[in-house]
Amino acid sequence: MINNLEFDHADIFDDLAAIQRQFHHLIRCVPGSGLVLTPPDVPAIEETLDKGLWTERQTFGIDGGDWQGALASRDGRQWSLKDPAGVTAAVDWAQLGEHNISNALAAGAAAHHVGVPTAQIAKSLAAFKGVKRRLEVLGDIKGIRVIDDFAHHPTAIEKTLGALRASIDEGRIIAVIEPRSNTMRLGDHRAALAPSTNQADEVLWYQPPNLDWSLDDVVATSPVPAEVLQDLTELINRIVAKARNNDVIVIMSNGGFGGIHQRLLTALRAQHQE
Repeated sequence: MINNLEFDHADIFDDLAAIQRQFHHLIRCVPGSGLVLTPPDVPAIEETLDKGLWTERQTFGIDGGDWQGALASRDGRQWSLKDPAGVTAAVDWAQLGEHNISNALAAGAAAHHVGVPTAQIAKSLAAFKGVKRRLEVLGDIKGIRVIDDFAHHPTAIEKTLGALRASIDEGRIIAVIEPRSNTMRLGDHRAALAPSTNQADEVLWYQPPNLDWSLDDVVATSPVPAEVLQDLTELINRIVAKARNNDVIVIMSNGGFGGIHQRLLTALRAQHQE
């Protein structure tokens, strides 16, 4: 399954073409009895497959494809899937967002390829409780929810915040982001960072010591109120001072973020005497 192809891992690959080359090597290893799953009409994926495809391909997506998902609720908790034969099944699960539905469609297509009926796929998805660090709720302190997410690429940040925005009717989304990956440290995605946060109400950026460029430029072009902090204790104190009932605080990093998760929960409990 290829879900998306964008430039990343700048410490390993020179450009997107180098990543596409590696994915095509993978495609060449898929046996004729296998199945290649992709969303439809993604230029970087189509260019990769144009290099040669010797296996059956099926597509999946919210907006179209052989496997289709249709939202039944704005936040994506209720939706229906339709297989290539037109068989539909309703899904009511604990996950949020269209990106998770797309992942589920791909997983369902893979399961169907080895004989799992569509109805059973929907039943199994409904029982799926999610994985750690993917919109994982760490705690709820006096109506303030703290969520952890592995998002560390602008596209992932945008989709995570979009899923949260669709799931709340009141309260604010406060995004706390650490640009930690090697690609982020090299600055390849800096121009895309500010636009990726437009579904948040406020963003607190953490400038880690090993980031060789300043996040001030990201803040200057931010579509929402934003600031940069360089000290974790100060960052936690700032979050605690800002947080109020019904707020969602989402922490986004692909690392441990200096243990901020438990430190923040402890500070919020102390502030609200829980």
